[in-house]
This record gives sequence, C-alpha cells and structure tokens, in this order.
Amino acid sequence: MKLLLDTHIWLWSVLEPERLGKRLRVVLASPEHELQLSVVSSWEALLLHKKKKVYLGSDPVQWVRLASRNSQEVPLTQDIVLAAHELELHNDPADRFLAATAMVLDLTLVTADARLLGLGNIATLANR
Repeated sequence: MKLLLDTHIWLWSVLEPERLGKRLRVVLASPEHELQLSVVSSWEALLLHKKKKVYLGSDPVQWVRLASRNSQEVPLTQDIVLAAHELELHNDPADRFLAATAMVLDLTLVTADARLLGLGNIATLANR
C-alpha cells in the first residue's frame, strides 16, 4: 500500500515515535508499504520550526533532507492544486493539499486529524 504521511505523523515518526499507535508503528515499519511524503509537509515542517512549534535542529533545511530520505517525494502538481480548490474541507492549506494529493494519486493518507479521517473521497489510516 502507498501511504501518504500527514505532516504530524512524519514529524512524530522522527521526533516522538511514542506518539504513534502500536499498530501504526508496525505498518510504517513494514517493507510492504511505500511511504510517501508531500513537499507540502516539508514546507509545513519548516514553518512550524520557524514559529518555534517544533525544533528541527540548528539547520532545519538539512534536517528535512535527512528526515525525508526514507520516503518517496510527492510533488505539488497543478492537478493537486485544482483538486484542493474543489475539496469541501476546512481552510488549512496544508491539509487541503495533502487530502487532494491522496485523492489525485490514489494514496492512503496516514493521519491523526479527525477532520481528515473518513472524508469518504480519500482512503485514510488512523494513528492507532
């Protein structure tokens, strides 16, 4: 299965793995699943660092490069932007782009965000 990591799931997996559910830790460690990471999550992580909501070390750009090396990079495309515009979802741009990415590329979005779980038009995997 191709899994798109929500930004907080990616950050937790690197910085606070104990916040991940036991079942999810097993799924993420399994070689049968392909981990995908949107460039939107890299952008969001750098914003969170700048706002001092997470600490990504003294060189946050290098941190993002290293922390994303075990996942497949997913670019932000025109189709994803257009799908995000059409989504009936709250106004958080990162969430909109991630949900649209999962929808357009037929990926399973791994998240703990109740607003994204069970949207109906995208597959999701909860943090359990």
